[in-house]
Amino acid sequence: MFVRSAGERDLAAIHELLVETWHATYDVIYGRERVNEITGEWHSIPALKARLTRPNSEFVVVDDGERICAMAFAAATSDGKTVILQQLYVRTDCQRRGIGRMLLDEIEDCFPDARLIRLEVEPANAQALAFYEANGFRAIGDAEADATGVASLLLEKHLA
Repeated sequence: MFVRSAGERDLAAIHELLVETWHATYDVIYGRERVNEITGEWHSIPALKARLTRPNSEFVVVDDGERICAMAFAAATSDGKTVILQQLYVRTDCQRRGIGRMLLDEIEDCFPDARLIRLEVEPANAQALAFYEANGFRAIGDAEADATGVASLLLEKHLA
């Protein structure tokens, strides 16, 4: 498995990965129909394509040579000191193999001036919370619900 930059040819596979992981994780929290609505908006091909050219960002995938097993997207603030990790997803059958940690390492390496990584996570997603806490993130408070009504918990990790 190797980490590489995402490209336009990867977008359909990334979309499919996101739909799969969102249903596996969030159907029990939001319901299948709500997850379909969210993934249809947030993970559409046009939404993913826009991330490929976003300035001060990194869009990476983990590729095993046959399929994309995971993806991450992060963007730095204008001063480059804070990175916002917006997405990190690993296929359900690829979890617990160090792939998420591999993606976190890659994101940290991609932003050498960063002093802080921030992310939002669904409070009911115990598996994600445990993963991020095991990798040095600490909860700092609640984020405001977004336009879709999804509330989240803010986590941060200070970098050296």
